[in-house]
Amino acid sequence: MTTTTSTAPASSDTAGLLDTLAAAIEAKDATAVAAHFAPDATLSLLDRDHPPASPAVYAGAAEIEAYFRDICGRNLDHRVADRVASPDRIAFTQHCRYPGGEEVLCIAVATVRDGRITDQTAVQVWDS
Repeated sequence: MTTTTSTAPASSDTAGLLDTLAAAIEAKDATAVAAHFAPDATLSLLDRDHPPASPAVYAGAAEIEAYFRDICGRNLDHRVADRVASPDRIAFTQHCRYPGGEEVLCIAVATVRDGRITDQTAVQVWDS
């Protein structure tokens, strides 16, 4: 795992936040990814195991960082694309590939307040 010194920007510049978030994701730096979330943030994840009626919800900094430690600790390549930023929201796609060629695609939309993500919803699909 590669470690970077990327941290979330102190301002409410969502484009800058998205740039440093993407760099942290691509570097597989769970601590830097988690630094982009507010202490009381929530991350909701929907996939084949967690349908809309019962999403996986990670609440607070500790749970969110633990989730990203798991993801960043896997043998996956990560690429962030399709970045969109507005004054209080960001959205992006995350393309992941295992060494065997299996792929995962995640689409994320997040609300930003005071320069940190306060709520993120992500939908992911992967090869069988």
